[in-house]
Amino acid sequence: MKNKTYKIALLATTVIVFQSCFVAKDYKRPDLKTDHLYRNETTAVDTNSLANVSWEKIFTDPILQSHIKKGLQNNLDIRIAMQNLAAAEATMKQGKAGYFPNFSVATNWTHIKTSKNSQTGSFLRKLDTDQYQISGNLSWEADIWGKIRSNKRAANAAFLQTTAANQAIKTELIANIASTYYQLLAVDEQIKVAEETLINRNKSVETIIQLKKSGNVTEVGVKQTEAQKYATELIIADLKNSVIILENTLSTLLGEPSAQITRSTFESQKLQPAITLGVPAQLLRNRPDVIAAEYNLISNFELTNVAKSSFYPSFTVTATGGLQSITLKEWFSANSIFANIVSGLTQPIFNQRQLKTKYEIAKANQEKAYLQFEQSLLRAGKEVSDALAQYNNETNKINIRKKQAEALTKAASFSDELLTYGLANYLEVLTSKNDALNAKLNLVDNKFQQYKAIIQLYKALGGGWQ
Repeated sequence: MKNKTYKIALLATTVIVFQSCFVAKDYKRPDLKTDHLYRNETTAVDTNSLANVSWEKIFTDPILQSHIKKGLQNNLDIRIAMQNLAAAEATMKQGKAGYFPNFSVATNWTHIKTSKNSQTGSFLRKLDTDQYQISGNLSWEADIWGKIRSNKRAANAAFLQTTAANQAIKTELIANIASTYYQLLAVDEQIKVAEETLINRNKSVETIIQLKKSGNVTEVGVKQTEAQKYATELIIADLKNSVIILENTLSTLLGEPSAQITRSTFESQKLQPAITLGVPAQLLRNRPDVIAAEYNLISNFELTNVAKSSFYPSFTVTATGGLQSITLKEWFSANSIFANIVSGLTQPIFNQRQLKTKYEIAKANQEKAYLQFEQSLLRAGKEVSDALAQYNNETNKINIRKKQAEALTKAASFSDELLTYGLANYLEVLTSKNDALNAKLNLVDNKFQQYKAIIQLYKALGGGWQ
């Protein structure tokens, strides 16, 4: 008994000595500089962020809201992401089960026929032997160095990374649906402007034909005016084709076959939320791709712990027991019981450099994951700065474009009157009318670009998935 106690104490002391050499490290977030991620003259201090607003409060059009809800339910990218999430969850559950022992049950029948001419067979009366066995095998490894714990943490981080990636897909989908919807409304508005212009073009053709009859213009003026009308018809045809393409795109985002899309009007939209950026550090908890990048770093950090722990000895306990008999009728008797238990430390010595290679690869992957984490944060800051600059630019351009469109519309109206009295030539009239049409179409596009910039800013700040 004293001998057994001594052996156990010696084994425990050996384990403690080895354990003092290595303990799995705990993850700590790297010190990343976030103060100047946004391109602002002063550092942001207001913690209010557009990202904290629900998408239903950003996109208030009830029809658009119904499209977004349908997309979140039916979109194939979302559904694929959900399957990735289910697979990651299964892996996470396996990681949690690392502390449990392995246990298996086996049963077998063995028939041995020994040669009569063999050394053994010459002494046996019975050359044919049967053996029946049922056994259970149990093995368990003690988590001395934190290898199992690190594996569990790595699996959990991988699951959370997949969850964040799923949230990133959700944010991207909401932004794409909203952007395509507003672009569709903008094209509808441009068609409306072009069709109103076409009515005026038809009247202009009638007017210039009368002026030709009175000798004020030539046939060239008539044909140029007709060509201007045809150019407007071509613009309308292209815009109507764009409507079909946009409807097909939006249908795909909604997870449906291509079809007409129910929608409201462009002029009824009021997408003007309060533009608040919050502090750049909030990107670490708002941006799904940044969150996913950090969980990827955590996972690789824990896998480095696992690789390092492989250099140290493993303490395992293996037990086998069951029933074994050469006759079937005595298989379940007490005399058929057998059992054995083995425990010990296994220290790797030479293994063709496999452990060192795995550790070096794990370290390289950890460093790569850190750089990707830092890169995702820089990219997030750039996207916020880009979207904010685009929003400010389009807002300023809208005010100027309104004045331009109003001035050119008046100029086109005045040129018609001047042409009637012979105070302007038809080329001046055509130019002023073309400029007026382009200004009106561009004004609609500027408004859409402003909406698109708001959507991109909302997405860049990490909104949409909460």
